[in-house]
Amino acid sequence: MTVHSKTNHCKIVDCTVRDGGLVNNWDFSVEFVQDLYESLNASGVEYMEVGYKNSPKLLKSEGTEGPWRFLDDEFLRKVIQKKNTKLSALVDVGRVDEADVLLRSDSMLDLIRVACYARDTAKAIELGTLFHERGYETTINIMALSGVMDNELNESLAMINDSPIDVVYIVDSFGSLDPDDIRFLVEKFRRSLKNKRLGVHTHNNLQLAFANTLTAAQLGVELLDASVYGMGRAAGNTPTELLLAKLTRPEYSLRPVLGMIEKHMIKLREKEEWGYLIPDMITGTLDEHPRSAMGWRASAKRDLFTEFYDKMTTPEVFHGN
Repeated sequence: MTVHSKTNHCKIVDCTVRDGGLVNNWDFSVEFVQDLYESLNASGVEYMEVGYKNSPKLLKSEGTEGPWRFLDDEFLRKVIQKKNTKLSALVDVGRVDEADVLLRSDSMLDLIRVACYARDTAKAIELGTLFHERGYETTINIMALSGVMDNELNESLAMINDSPIDVVYIVDSFGSLDPDDIRFLVEKFRRSLKNKRLGVHTHNNLQLAFANTLTAAQLGVELLDASVYGMGRAAGNTPTELLLAKLTRPEYSLRPVLGMIEKHMIKLREKEEWGYLIPDMITGTLDEHPRSAMGWRASAKRDLFTEFYDKMTTPEVFHGN
C-alpha cells in the first residue's frame, strides 16, 4: 500500500500563526497572515489555526503581543476573506472567558481546540462541550503525554469517550517521542476512544516530527498539525510543505506554500530562531520542557552545548530542585 492510499483520510491543520507566535510574540503583520491564508487555501490545506482565543483578562498580557494572541472576531472579519480553508483557534483551560466565544454562526472560527494537561481533562471537556453546543468543531489536546502516568491517561480518555468532543489529540509537547511511541499511543487512544477521531501534534527536537506525524497518519490519525517552514516553539513543528509534498493527494498543491516561504519565511528565519538545535535536542532526549533550552539559547552561553548538557544531567537540575 502506498503512503498516498494510507493517508487519504488526513487533513492538515496549519499552526504557523498560533505555534509560530510563540517564537516572535505573535508579531505577524496583517499582510503575512493574509498571504499565509491565501497560500494555504491555494494549497488545499483544510485548516489554518489563526491564533489563541484566550482572554487577556485571565492571562497576564504584556501589552506587546500581536493580535493573534487574543483573537477578536471583528478584527478577523476585516483581515481574512474566507474561502475553503477553515479557521481554527486554540484555548487553554483556565485562560478563556466563555463570553468571548460567539456562536459559530456569528464567528469567523470553525474549529476550537482546547489544550489541557491530563489532570484538567474534566475542565477541558466542560469547555469543549460548551463550544460544541455553540456549533463549533471541537478537539481536546492532551499536552505533555510523555510524562502522564498510565492510570491517569486511562481516566482522561474514559471521560473524553463519553463527551461530545469530535477529535482527541496526541501531543508530543517535549519532542521526545519516536514512531514506536506514536504507534503505542495511537493504539491506546483508539482502544479507549471508540467513537472519536484522532489528531497529532509533534515537535522536532529529535528530528522526528515529520516521521512521527507520518506514522500517525498511516495508522489512521486524521488531523495532522504542521507549520510552514516548521515554524513553532523552540525546535518547531512538522513542516506543512513536507506534508503537502509527501501525502500527494490530488487536492494538495505544494507550489503556493513555497511562494509563502520565499516571500516571508526566509526573511523571518533570519530574524527569529526556531528549528532543530542542540539544546532542544538535549531537552527532547531527556524528556524535559523546552523552556530550559530556550533560556540557554537566549543567554551568552547559547553555543556551549556540553555545559548545557552537564547542567541538564546534574541530578539536582534534572529533578527540578
